Amino acid sequence: MNAHPLHPFLARAAAVASEVAAGVPAGASMDAPTPCGEFDTRALINHWVLYTSHGLEHRARRLELPAALVERDFTAAPDWRAGYAAQLERAVAAWADPAAWEGDVDLGGSPFPAVGIARMLVLELLLHGWDVARAVGGAIEVDEELALLVGEIVAENAELFRQYGGFAEPVAVPEDASAWERALAASGRDPRWKG
Repeated sequence: MNAHPLHPFLARAAAVASEVAAGVPAGASMDAPTPCGEFDTRALINHWVLYTSHGLEHRARRLELPAALVERDFTAAPDWRAGYAAQLERAVAAWADPAAWEGDVDLGGSPFPAVGIARMLVLELLLHGWDVARAVGGAIEVDEELALLVGEIVAENAELFRQYGGFAEPVAVPEDASAWERALAASGRDPRWKG
């Protein structure tokens, strides 16, 4: 039995996130602002690493995230970038099991379809990947197909996310904006943001 058709997209999004992490300079200020106003760079990276690598694997395996992981400062480890890349590989491998895509995932007592969780994780990998890249003056390369998928997932969830403060109001972009810029803008991110 083959993995879900979304699995290759999840793998590609994880590869993009891994590249963004590898590009975070060793001397980057962890106190610098980010496009996510509530997070400085340290808090953003820790959130991103926790939920997109450990969370990605734990959701596939239907396991709770242990408190020790939730409380960890991943950025304190000199090799956090390599650790993140390795954990992303383990997480993507966990989703290669067709059973990971079946049924629901328990989110704090609320069941949520596994496929929907995987789609949300694509968002976390790439939108927060962009946030991290921008915060440290780096870059992110998202291909057109992935960008269109992100735009689709943003459109499906924007209203709910705005109710809970996950997205800001959409940002206006030029008519010739790319699919990726449109996805960012629809999520309330300004593609032109600079710290």
